[in-house]
Amino acid sequence: MAEQDPVQETPTETIPIEPASSDEAPAQEASAQRAPLGKAQYLGTGKRKTSVARVILRPGDGTTWFNGRTIEDYFPRLTHRAAALAPLKVAGLEGTYDIRVRVHGGGPTGQAGAVRHGIARALVEADPNLRIPLKREGFLTRDARQVERKKAGLHKARKAPQFSKR
Repeated sequence: MAEQDPVQETPTETIPIEPASSDEAPAQEASAQRAPLGKAQYLGTGKRKTSVARVILRPGDGTTWFNGRTIEDYFPRLTHRAAALAPLKVAGLEGTYDIRVRVHGGGPTGQAGAVRHGIARALVEADPNLRIPLKREGFLTRDARQVERKKAGLHKARKAPQFSKR
């Protein structure tokens, strides 16, 4: 067997890092996480059935972005659009925030409910005074209903096969 060369350590220089003053460091970190380009943004995560929506609200003219599409393209039905934007209507803030949403899982109804939940949470983060009217409308409560599992011997969760006497 060949002998292995011992690992040679090279001396490394240590550069002292001056700690920032305790007042500046948390403020800089918070501003870097909140507003990357000097704009305020408010985050909210909404859930409904198996859908999850990550919502970002930014002050703007009301443009929408849903998985790379406009709300009209993403939710063709008016009922889904109305359900998704209902928290803005209740708060009286239609057209004052740009909405950016990443939503996945479930179908259109579940996704619209998840977006509604996420927008409501983001609005409460933007203005805590909106919590009471949004809570009264039920927008801050996660709808916990799930699809019941299918049982063995049945067609669906509770639908039994048709009875035949003969």
